[in-house]
Amino acid sequence: MSVRWIVSAFLAVVAAAAIAGCGGGDDASDRSEGATSTPGGHLAGRYAHYDVVAYEGELLKTLIISYGFTDLTVDDGELVAKESFCHADQETDQPIETSISDEATQAIKPRKVAVEVSTKDGRTSFFRPETPTGIGIDLEDPANDVLPDDPNDPRIADDDNDGNPGITVRIKVTDTIQGELYIARRERFAYDVAEQADRSLTGTVEDHSEQLILGATDPIFITKDTWKQVPDRAKSPIILKPVAKNWDCTRLMAERDNLFPPAPVVDW
Repeated sequence: MSVRWIVSAFLAVVAAAAIAGCGGGDDASDRSEGATSTPGGHLAGRYAHYDVVAYEGELLKTLIISYGFTDLTVDDGELVAKESFCHADQETDQPIETSISDEATQAIKPRKVAVEVSTKDGRTSFFRPETPTGIGIDLEDPANDVLPDDPNDPRIADDDNDGNPGITVRIKVTDTIQGELYIARRERFAYDVAEQADRSLTGTVEDHSEQLILGATDPIFITKDTWKQVPDRAKSPIILKPVAKNWDCTRLMAERDNLFPPAPVVDW
């Protein structure tokens, strides 16, 4: 969030981020509330969140582009990050269309976590550690519970509320080859960012998400292909841009082209 999930067979799925929020450069008061003696406290406020996670497997190379919000607050003397997600897009190296609903993306709700702040040459950086989060499955201990092999496991949850198990991924290979894949995920992402002169925070994402295939409308979409994040972290950037507290998902996506670079392409 980064807001990240991978789909097998001819696709890949989200890795990470968003929800909530309206105003652009009018957020000075939001930031000043965090200007305390807490390390990194001056960064407190709401940020529009954009991240990319690059994956590759034997069948496909893909980029998952996630949009949402990162809210930084000062809690008990620590700088704390909370991610929420709005929307996710995908770019691949093949003419295959896959999509996930905004309802599914917004169902990814990582817990808030204290970040590790550092300062060098007057510039603040922080590391946001991973907070394992189940999506399409209810895990009692999201960090340690093993994803089941059984697609009928009673913990499977219809988190996108479409009447199908887990999360639904829609796939189109051709006009005649299309359907749905049903998955459950454990989202595991972390990131490093550094403060920039324009008050944005930029860095890279590290993703170790896991996936369980629950079923599909056509067996062709089910595969054992293994997906991993591309080792070159420059292919998985994150950008956080300060915005006002009242921004929501509608405003974020309307302002997408003013905030973030054009959608990347698979170039490796």
